[in-house]
Amino acid sequence: MDEFNDEVLVGLALQLVGDVLFFSSSEDSEDDDHDFELAVPFVTAKNAIPRMENYVENIVPQFDDGQFKSHFRMLPETFEFILKIIAPKLVRKKPGCPTIQPNKQLLLAIWKMATPDSYRSICEKFNVGRATALKCVRRVVNALEILAPAFIAWPNEERSMVIRNGFFATSNFPNVIGAIDGTHINIPAPRDHPESYVNRKGHHSIQLQAVCDHQCKFIHCYAGNVGSVHDQRVFRLSDLNEDIHNPSKFLNNSHIIGDAAYTLQEHLLVPYRDNGHLTEKQKNFNFCHSSARMAIERSFGLLKGRFRSLLTTLAMERVDLIPKYIIACCVLHNICLLKNDDFPSTVELLPEAVQYHDQVGL
Repeated sequence: MDEFNDEVLVGLALQLVGDVLFFSSSEDSEDDDHDFELAVPFVTAKNAIPRMENYVENIVPQFDDGQFKSHFRMLPETFEFILKIIAPKLVRKKPGCPTIQPNKQLLLAIWKMATPDSYRSICEKFNVGRATALKCVRRVVNALEILAPAFIAWPNEERSMVIRNGFFATSNFPNVIGAIDGTHINIPAPRDHPESYVNRKGHHSIQLQAVCDHQCKFIHCYAGNVGSVHDQRVFRLSDLNEDIHNPSKFLNNSHIIGDAAYTLQEHLLVPYRDNGHLTEKQKNFNFCHSSARMAIERSFGLLKGRFRSLLTTLAMERVDLIPKYIIACCVLHNICLLKNDDFPSTVELLPEAVQYHDQVGL
């Protein structure tokens, strides 16, 4: 993606959004009240909850770049880039009550992704009702998922060469175009078959399988499997199981690398199992392999550090909509890196969050 300028990317993304708008109804699910969670009972004037007024209109414009990023986990320039692409999808296309402004919808959705705040807190901050907040998040998530093919894409031959050189420079492991691994997104216990979502750490979760390049950008993402499923089975259920045998995806004897949970294949290299009798060459292979594979661990760390709703427990009841939400976060992750909107290690996570992260092995 580095080879393309912003105009080309915006054009491609707008084309994707436009195609979906043309073939879909004027508002995909505007009348569908089954959003991410069930809305609370109707609030009357007698029990109306006081809310902050004009936060988006008056407070946010006063933020400098650093303050904006500390709140919304990206620079204003990155935010405007995203808004320009998805704004057409955030506007009602049929008669009725006008929707809130696209910039407010996007800010609300990013706040939901970037913080562990509840919808109660979000509604108070953005001065909207719960049902409105739910629909805003859903519109933004749907719009971002449409962009996945544009921003999460397998590298072409030219880009593959750049990635191979990048991995080799940091690990001395040749011909690597990606590192693969899975991570768990913890969720509340679902109503149906909760036992199938329990992972090896004893938490209910949804899995994300991803492949990243040397710059921690995702080139493949697949989300939705329950936490009890093994990494290798998730791989077999993903499109990558077929792509791994496609020579056009792995030019010039290239390959991806994964940990010992995966099965060795021609274009998927795993480390030697340490039985206590490894040769020096095998130990060196494992060392270089591990050095290259650290990229995917950093990618997950950046993803969950930037979008902290994924870090602890993602408070969503509609399990069928969680994969879209995760992919939307991955799209934003890639866009931020594409815009050189780095997330420095100096940005602090709460100590208890870091400790929790280590305990559950995310």
